Amino acid sequence: MGQQNIRYNSSLLDTVIDGNELEQYNDAVAASETMLQKKNGPGADFLGWLNLPAEIDQPTISRINETAAAVRNKADILICIGIGGSYLGAKAVIEFLSPSFDALRKPQVVFAGHAINSDYLADLLDLVEDRSVAVNVISKSGTTTEPGIAFRTVREWMEKKYGRKEAASRIIATTDPEKGALRQLAQAEGYTTFPIPADVGGRFSVLTPVGLFPVAVAGIPIEELVAGAVDAMSFCNGTTVETNLSGKYAAIRNILFRRGYTTEMLANFQPHLHFVGEWWKQLAGESEGKNNTGIFPAAVDYTTDLHSLGQWMQEGIRNVFETFMVLESTSRTLSVPEFEDDSDGLNYLAGKSYETINSSAFKGTLLAHIDGGVPCATLSIEDRTPRSLGQLFYFFEKAIALSGYMLRVNPFDQPGVEAYKKNMFALLGKKGFEELGSDLQARTKKLGV
Repeated sequence: MGQQNIRYNSSLLDTVIDGNELEQYNDAVAASETMLQKKNGPGADFLGWLNLPAEIDQPTISRINETAAAVRNKADILICIGIGGSYLGAKAVIEFLSPSFDALRKPQVVFAGHAINSDYLADLLDLVEDRSVAVNVISKSGTTTEPGIAFRTVREWMEKKYGRKEAASRIIATTDPEKGALRQLAQAEGYTTFPIPADVGGRFSVLTPVGLFPVAVAGIPIEELVAGAVDAMSFCNGTTVETNLSGKYAAIRNILFRRGYTTEMLANFQPHLHFVGEWWKQLAGESEGKNNTGIFPAAVDYTTDLHSLGQWMQEGIRNVFETFMVLESTSRTLSVPEFEDDSDGLNYLAGKSYETINSSAFKGTLLAHIDGGVPCATLSIEDRTPRSLGQLFYFFEKAIALSGYMLRVNPFDQPGVEAYKKNMFALLGKKGFEELGSDLQARTKKLGV
């Protein structure tokens, strides 16, 4: 077991949740943990993530690193095409661990296929017009609409720029190991491929080649990311709230949910944590929002959002609880300079580091929200390192799986997502959806949309 770099502190909830009440959830933690370990609960076919960090082999890591090095030698920008879990994990890692601005990142990783928008894709092609480009397309099936049409456009551009053979040498497909449209295309064209494990769903895939390959291209040591997840396996295990950190967080979420706190606000005070919040929103929302139940996941970036949502958090409807992600150490430190002309009245901050000021902003916000009736807890992250982030990823994955079982839903499927897809296919005239398409056209006309 390595060092524990993340800590969940629920002591601020002692006046809200009685200690005995939390202990009473030990049975729920034990039952949920047992279902995961014995693989006899809902969604048991998608538990490949559970032991993945300890089971991923060195040849796989080496091949990812070798291919990533080859991409860096050949290209100065990687277009990563995917949606949902096929891009959010990698995006979260890169944003957390890289310099703040794209111009400081070499090589640069940009993302496509996570939206349907001509302006975005056209701007992206303008960006890469005079650059040396490689592409990583990520899709288990190869037929998902958003990344599928984006890849069509990017593939056409690549083949016109480089010729079909050279373009194929610059395209890496991360897809099903055996079947699917993208697997067939990759075999026909000779793309380099990485497998998406059949038993790992997209939102749990950050520590598979789905997330690891683009992260490796960005120059981030993926071994350390995986090692952090292995660390977390030791303290996110066990059958009580005292021995299982993920179980404690899951139990507290469920207690508060049953008290009427139906929304969890994940708050951070560091811009590098923004996409960790976005990744968490997908993980929690897609896992728990089923059967007309589920904790609604929301995320805010403080202090920025204190100037927009701060009033609501302070005095709005009291159906929200807040988990503060606290980064204990930044990579660099700057201090506020002193000026003889103190016209802005800020000389009282001269000599203080931005971290000192930000810490006071966090503490002041935490106390104000507690005074405003918001149940609050903290999740501390030691530093901006791959190891700390790997621990955080596994902590959240395990916690949301346990929490989903406590909510009595299947945390590993997403049947509701298919509803919009079916309607979109019908409205676009996909074969086999003609009757539904006629009905939907009539409904949309009646609604004026």
